[in-house]
Amino acid sequence: MSKRWCVLCLAISLGALPVLAQDDATVARTAAGCGLSEMFNVQTTDLKHPVGQTEQGKALVYFFVDFVTAPTMRVGVDGNWVGANEGKSYFFFQVDPGEHNVCTEWQSGAFKKSSERVGEAMHLTAEAGKTYYLRLNFSYQRMHLEVSDEAEGHFLVGSSLFATSQLKKK
Repeated sequence: MSKRWCVLCLAISLGALPVLAQDDATVARTAAGCGLSEMFNVQTTDLKHPVGQTEQGKALVYFFVDFVTAPTMRVGVDGNWVGANEGKSYFFFQVDPGEHNVCTEWQSGAFKKSSERVGEAMHLTAEAGKTYYLRLNFSYQRMHLEVSDEAEGHFLVGSSLFATSQLKKK
């Protein structure tokens, strides 16, 4: 009887491992800055190139995707999605001063699990009143997320589409 019990416990444990591993993956992705599996509708325009104004006690962050045919890339800060880009575009958002983890990840409905493995993350220390320009570059089979300087940020505003995004309704 105890041998059957051990086999049953082993089978249950092995069956639970993929679920536990998935929870660990979700925890790791959230720690990197990514949000939960939400999807965005994205619209881009070349008719306007707005610039942000830093809110009192906040830092302003621009996020650029620097590749004309880039897929939809959603952006998360500290485990919450803040928006998404499509193609060579940008948007901006405010963050509180302090330490933040920023994540960008490919958004795909057709390849949902695979797309969660395509992205980048970085640590950002934000100071109130400052502006940060985060740029996602694409090179041969690789992405790279970096902080650009102010001059490059202004150039990217002028040479990129402006993106607006809203969470898709479930």
